[in-house]
Amino acid sequence: MVFALLVPLSLQAQDILLGAGARNRPVYDGSGEQTTDLIPVVRYYGTPWFARTTQGILEGGARFALNPGLDGGVQLAYEQGPRDDDPGASLGLHIELDTKIGAAPLNLLARTRTHLDSDRGSQADVRATLGLYASRGLQLGVFGQGTWANEKHTEAYYGVRHAGLLFTSVGVLGSYDLARRWVAVASAELRRLASEPSRSAFVQDRTNYYFSAGLAYRF
Repeated sequence: MVFALLVPLSLQAQDILLGAGARNRPVYDGSGEQTTDLIPVVRYYGTPWFARTTQGILEGGARFALNPGLDGGVQLAYEQGPRDDDPGASLGLHIELDTKIGAAPLNLLARTRTHLDSDRGSQADVRATLGLYASRGLQLGVFGQGTWANEKHTEAYYGVRHAGLLFTSVGVLGSYDLARRWVAVASAELRRLASEPSRSAFVQDRTNYYFSAGLAYRF
């Protein structure tokens, strides 16, 4: 299960968010059916430990400052199982840059994920999140991601042997301060499988949609 609930970049690094929400998603990427489940909302950055759902998946680990605005680390992440069956976990590395385009905050993330079950292979993500608006407690942004996979992964999840691009996605995210400590968050994402995985007999719809909304407490 991929946790798609996101929190805008304008939150301060010292803020800790903890809450829950609901997500409507495809049963699996490529499925023609949707399902709804409960999801956590987590954002914690300590020294060096962190946990978050703010980068598309539930992950936690350790991260270290490499330069001002540039961090690298190791993470353990929750991974949805093939066709929503038998979920597992992955271990990987990431490097993350926080910068700006003009006044707009920009987050760039590169991440590797190797499943603890070696038969499920590995993935790599490149993700960008850009803040567009922040005023009177409302924050809005957009994001895009490309994910690549090796042959073991596509064979386990789609029954095809392909190494390369797995999917691309774009989306919008936002939050609204309901009170001093309470934050409402939401996101919508369009995800499209690459051409090779989409030829799988398991794929019913190459394009899928994710919608999430939740409530979090700011500590």
